[in-house]
Amino acid sequence: MGVFQIPKSGFESYMSYAGASKKSFLESSFSVRKKIKVYAILVIISFLVVLIRVWYLQILKGEDFMGKSEENRIRKIFLPDYRGTIKDRQGEIIVSIRPSFSVYVTPEDAGSFSNSLKFLSEIIEINEEKILDNISNFPSFKDVLIKRDITRRQIAYIEENKMLLPGIHIKVEPLRSYVHKDFASHILGYLGEVSKHELKKSEYARYEQGDMIGKNGLEKIYESNLKGEKGFREVEVDVSGRELKTLRKLSPKTGNSLVLTLDSRVQSKLEKLMDVASDTNPIKGSVVVMKVQSGEIIAMVSKPSFDPNFFATGISKKKWNNLVNDKKHPLHNRAIDGQYPPASTYKVVTAYAALSEKIIESEDTIYCPGHFRLGKRNYRCWKKRGHGEMNLHDALVQSCDVYFYTLGHRLGIDNLAKYAKKIGLGELTGVELKGEKPGLVPSTQWKKKIKNKPWYPGETISASIGQGYNLVTPLQSVSMISAIANGGILTRPYLVKKIEDSDGKLIQEFFPEVRRNIEIDPKVLKLLKEGLRGVVYDVRGTGRRARLKNIIVSGKTGTAQGVGMKPSDEIDPEEEIPYLFRDHAWFVAFAPYDKPEVAVSVIIEHGGHGGETAAPIAKKILEAYFSYYPPPKNTRFGIDLN
Repeated sequence: MGVFQIPKSGFESYMSYAGASKKSFLESSFSVRKKIKVYAILVIISFLVVLIRVWYLQILKGEDFMGKSEENRIRKIFLPDYRGTIKDRQGEIIVSIRPSFSVYVTPEDAGSFSNSLKFLSEIIEINEEKILDNISNFPSFKDVLIKRDITRRQIAYIEENKMLLPGIHIKVEPLRSYVHKDFASHILGYLGEVSKHELKKSEYARYEQGDMIGKNGLEKIYESNLKGEKGFREVEVDVSGRELKTLRKLSPKTGNSLVLTLDSRVQSKLEKLMDVASDTNPIKGSVVVMKVQSGEIIAMVSKPSFDPNFFATGISKKKWNNLVNDKKHPLHNRAIDGQYPPASTYKVVTAYAALSEKIIESEDTIYCPGHFRLGKRNYRCWKKRGHGEMNLHDALVQSCDVYFYTLGHRLGIDNLAKYAKKIGLGELTGVELKGEKPGLVPSTQWKKKIKNKPWYPGETISASIGQGYNLVTPLQSVSMISAIANGGILTRPYLVKKIEDSDGKLIQEFFPEVRRNIEIDPKVLKLLKEGLRGVVYDVRGTGRRARLKNIIVSGKTGTAQGVGMKPSDEIDPEEEIPYLFRDHAWFVAFAPYDKPEVAVSVIIEHGGHGGETAAPIAKKILEAYFSYYPPPKNTRFGIDLN
């Protein structure tokens, strides 16, 4: 039997096939193992990434995310603070707070807020641009103000349509209330919303956008005292933002109160007097009533005025522009920033300087022919036919211009300036209010510095009767006459007597301050006071309309030139002088004569003659003051007070 044999060529072919298959298998197996390793590495890396992320979230950022989670569930609702009250010297509240209703939106609960705004605008006047800007600057969970102090009708409208107004809600908030509207508005000031610029300042660190702060007057100056402290409620809410329960509460704190030197009874009387219309033109001017010994301001009025309540709710742009652009300037406090020629009230300074410099003795006379000749120019006296022979007393009583032209010419402008500054003119009085003006006391040095021109003798003539460059404020005038009344003590006028907490406990008390003692000879002082008494009680006194029945008043009239008339503007003497061309009416006074207690300064713009317009106002104010503060019976000095 023969052996079966595979042909050589077939065996080689078989072996070749078997080897190729083995090689292919090995390569395939290696590829699979490689892929498995890659996949395993990727899985391990992914696991590590997840593990690291979990560690980061749970360990490193666990507290932060826990807090954010709580914020989504717990909300902190701030409760508005209660601003302190402002009272008069008798304790009567003149600025307080009252409850009001304001509408807010919580953006994260509001959905499509544009629809809600459109719906609200049908019943509420709103500033959509400002609201949307506030929303963009606030966190979504933060309440954003839409409108303060809405009406009951508007409240009912919102409540009835609550389903159509998601995120819209009403809050009860304290609102600043100025009880007597425009009463002492220039003293009290007003509130306004804190600006972005103010929020950057350190003193406003505890404020946030939307808060109301003092913007003017005592509200601004004593902001840190009047401002209370906010409270808060921590509440749990559901996914819809509805409150479920209160977790924690801190009640707000009321700010401190101011007790002023003002007497609201005298202030109210003065407000009414100055609200009386003169022809078709309302009175423009100012009156200041001050205690001569202490500097306490009893009343201060500037007209026209404004109602601070307009600002308490956030004044509209239209109303603000109307106030700012009003030609009568109701926002200006004329008592401290109104600068007027002092006119004949300045003759007190000229007399003080002439007597102190021994330019003249009390009984020396000067003849008044109705004009004063200097070079080629005549300076007229207000009395065209002249006063004849005048001594100091008669010149003050009848306000003879020629007499004081002569004194001024002999003194020179620099001597006049020296004594004007001694008695407090040309400088700030130091009252708490911002915006006080210093007035102007001209001199040769001043003119050289400011105008780069020499001083001319004719300018001294005008200055000697309070015209020319001379400027004073009503507050400076009352300070000046007070210094004459009290024997030469220049006091600092002030408005705040004390600061109390909400329970009436004294925090701080303010006392009179002496700016300086004026160097004035008692004999000179006596002559000046006697002359000022004569202005009111002598037969020819220019201030006769200021007489009181039982109290002796001493004062000085003044008629200051306003807008000068050109020759082409001259009118028939029988015609009435146009309002804008009328002089300003001045009257400064103190009373009682023998024991001075109170001083008054009155300026009525375009009021004409001081004796005719300003003096009667001073009389009524003094009557009101002494009805509340009756003095001891005065010695009448043989004067008929009736």
